Amino acid sequence: MMRRVVLSVVLWAGLLGGVGAQVPGGSSAPEKPLSRRQQRALEKEQRELEKKLADARAKRAALRAQMSSLMTERERERSEALFVDGVKYSLLEDYNKALESLLKAYALDPDNAAINYKIAEANMLSGNLRDAANYAESATRIDPKNAYYYLLLAQIQASQKQYDSAIKTYATLIKEVPNSGGYLFNLADLYLAQSKLPEALTTLEQAEKEFGQVDEISFKKQQIYLKQNKLDLALAEGEKLIKANPNEVRYVLAQAELYANNNRLPDALRVSQQALRLDPAAAQAHLILADVYRQQNLATESAQELRLALSSPSLDIDVAVRILIGYLKQLPSPQESINQLARDLAAATVAAHPRDAKAYAISGDVLVQTDRKAEARNAYSRALRYDNSKFEVWQQVIGLDGELNQTDSLLLHSNRALEIFPNQAQFWFYNGIAYQLKKQPARAAKSLEHGRKLATNNAALLAQFDAQLGEAYHELHEDDKSDAAYEASLASDPNNVLVLNNYSYYLSLRGVKLDKAKTMAGKVVKQFPDNETYLDTYAWVLYKQKDYTGAKEALDRIIPKSTDGSIIEHYGDILYQLGDKEKADTAWQRARKAGGTSDLLERKLKEHKLYE
Repeated sequence: MMRRVVLSVVLWAGLLGGVGAQVPGGSSAPEKPLSRRQQRALEKEQRELEKKLADARAKRAALRAQMSSLMTERERERSEALFVDGVKYSLLEDYNKALESLLKAYALDPDNAAINYKIAEANMLSGNLRDAANYAESATRIDPKNAYYYLLLAQIQASQKQYDSAIKTYATLIKEVPNSGGYLFNLADLYLAQSKLPEALTTLEQAEKEFGQVDEISFKKQQIYLKQNKLDLALAEGEKLIKANPNEVRYVLAQAELYANNNRLPDALRVSQQALRLDPAAAQAHLILADVYRQQNLATESAQELRLALSSPSLDIDVAVRILIGYLKQLPSPQESINQLARDLAAATVAAHPRDAKAYAISGDVLVQTDRKAEARNAYSRALRYDNSKFEVWQQVIGLDGELNQTDSLLLHSNRALEIFPNQAQFWFYNGIAYQLKKQPARAAKSLEHGRKLATNNAALLAQFDAQLGEAYHELHEDDKSDAAYEASLASDPNNVLVLNNYSYYLSLRGVKLDKAKTMAGKVVKQFPDNETYLDTYAWVLYKQKDYTGAKEALDRIIPKSTDGSIIEHYGDILYQLGDKEKADTAWQRARKAGGTSDLLERKLKEHKLYE
């Protein structure tokens, strides 16, 4: 058959070649006019030739199609195998190999919509959005009835912020693909993202015609009407939702909130009470009522609704926390009623969420701000039972342990905090203080030394570490280290009163650098002229310099009212050195009654003599 077709082609080519051929020999002979009969015969012959030529061309095209079909069939298996490999690699998220296989399949079958689709998808997932868009567009052209191809193209376009193109893609999808009305919602979202409110509204109304009353449509229409400042239309949509779902409390609450936010207070009150009739435990209804009463200046009623709202376990803990944070900004208030309300709300939150660390932590914050520090420390401690990962809560607990002089708790909590936050310098600082208070200076020094290494970028904290190390080294009788630590602390903070006082006192006890001690102690008493402790230090430095008169003058003003046995004993020692032994003996007896004296006091009283 193939051979016969080829021969026919040659035959018709020869026949065509003969038509209009030149007459042999030089110039053409002059043509004689054809008769009418000859002309009709020639036209008939031409028609027959044209018919035969058309038949030959048709046969030749069929032959070419047959040969092409045979070739494609052989290659189709290869194309399908490559396609399957590409899909497999895409599932394994190896997009380079996926594209390698899929592009080979594409080379064999470029008009395959599925191959174009998968190439687009692989490009998108690997971040090549430009190529992804091109192949996705090809897929939609090849198969305009496949919704997934349009969805991928729209996703790619939206990823490139080509929202207008994505809108056109969704519009084409809805037009071309049967039963694709569900994508009207996607189209409406794109219009909303572009602030094309009229188009979004038209699309939603189209969806409403197709699907009837749908909650999502009403909510989105409300959103559009509010942006268009068409409050009445937005409220009408809300009423439609309530009418369609009379037992659905969330629609009632949404409507009440819309009324409240737009100063329609009577309506907000009415609809909130309607919500409470449907669900007496609806915490949001109480919050809306609290806001309405607040706007109506009904403080008592507003506070009561807040208590009811925060007492409800249905109120999300994060909402309760946000409300209490609002109160924290007002605390401490000069109006005790506000302080008490904040405490009541915090307590209600804890009662509603007894196993949530957030409830105890915010309660602790409220209690700290209203000067209930012991209760605050307990609240923070309970927060740590349910979540011990919050650095700020550990900070609060440990700081309050120190303020409340809870040494055992300070040591326990600082040790536990260091198990979780071993690189936090301040926890080592508090740990060192706890050991110092527990009369364990060696362990105190170890903690403080370790923490100091972590505080190298914080000059203020370094100064505090050095101050405490000065104390610890003094207790360990490592005087050179103690002096160096105090000097380092004063280099960072030369006006640290506690360091100036303690350093000068320890120098006076050792009887060294007394001029320096006098300068430091004098600087402190100049700033705090009525402080017994600082005056005693200054007097003792003068005593060590044998300036007994100056020492007496420093203490004369405070001694009559002092109840500190150590200071009174020092005063007796000064009087003894001034030769007034009788008054010295009287001062020592008074010191014995006050307590807190040195071990030598009893010997002084027994022998009426000064011992140092």
